[in-house]
Amino acid sequence: MNKNSKIFVAGVTGLVGSAIVRKLIKKGYTNIIGSYHSRNPQQRYQNNPKNLQPRFIKLDLRRQEDTESFFEQEKPDYVFLAAAKVGGILANNTYKAEFIYDNLMIAANVINSAYKFGVKKLLNLGSSCIYPKFAPQPMKEEYLLTNSLEPTNEPYAIAKIAAIKLCRYYNEQYGTNFVSVMPTNLYGPNDNFHLLNSHVLPALIRKFHLAKLLQQGDFEAIKKDFIRNKDNKTVISNSLLVVEEDSSKDEVIRLLSYYGIKYVNTSVTVTLWGTGKSYREFLYVDDLADVCIYLMENHDYKDIGEFVNIGVGEDITIKDLAFIIKDIVGFKGEISFDTSKPDGTPRKLLDISRILRLGWQPKVSLREGIGHTYKWYTDMYCGL
Repeated sequence: MNKNSKIFVAGVTGLVGSAIVRKLIKKGYTNIIGSYHSRNPQQRYQNNPKNLQPRFIKLDLRRQEDTESFFEQEKPDYVFLAAAKVGGILANNTYKAEFIYDNLMIAANVINSAYKFGVKKLLNLGSSCIYPKFAPQPMKEEYLLTNSLEPTNEPYAIAKIAAIKLCRYYNEQYGTNFVSVMPTNLYGPNDNFHLLNSHVLPALIRKFHLAKLLQQGDFEAIKKDFIRNKDNKTVISNSLLVVEEDSSKDEVIRLLSYYGIKYVNTSVTVTLWGTGKSYREFLYVDDLADVCIYLMENHDYKDIGEFVNIGVGEDITIKDLAFIIKDIVGFKGEISFDTSKPDGTPRKLLDISRILRLGWQPKVSLREGIGHTYKWYTDMYCGL
């Protein structure tokens, strides 16, 4: 890529897409186009120099006609495929059909359009959930499709595996240069903090933040937080509970309790799903953006192979993660675990030896990254 190349970032409002745009701008790329599905991200980039201001286009990548029309008109040189429907265990289990359909259609439409309209290089973002549930640890790239998947995220995983194979077979049949990267669990600015459909790390940050506010008796801040995150409405015992600015303390406490944040005796306790014994690896999203652009600038499909793992090379239990986040947020209460709820895959640690051989390594530590993420949340999302 050169600084004037036309670069398309699919999914620019998401965690990964927004990080890639930030990194591209920082490196001085001047011709960036981003697609979004519902939330216009324009205001996030208003302070950029005029020549580094991205263009944003509302585009439903699930629709083949719309996607092909975009590629035919814009003819991007390089594509970062970061658009996806994502979520944690609850969301994956609840919206199974949407997770497989939406992600299959996005991948198929973008990858085929990239071939059809002469894209020079495409980078496809996947997920470590593509590996078998009981894959040997750490997981090497060659373990793909060697056993059955984790049932709670199988629809999403199948769609991501299909995208890897699409890139591979287009390369083999048509001579394209489509590369795939498989990051571990991601977190950082612009993450999804919705308590019903977010991933574990942002959910923990927000739960402990709300619990701290409850300890402080700051019910106004709690109400504003729920309203801004749009999870202030839920059905409890067959009745709809809606928390608004004029809601009572009892209504707020009832909603917090539904999400596992409650008074136990005189102390505030946060209840988390599962045993806390499962292991997860976490990568700060700016590190992922860094490696994605590094690969686009320096390595082709023939160097990378079918796909390459991106991670930090070490993992942590959910229980230990919870105590780190509790400390960073400043919550002084208790933590309990609901062992009737699923843990998901017991362990998901990536073998990152291939990406290390390609000349890249992660830079942001877990504690540092969580600190950055919590500060972003309180600064940007809560207005505190």
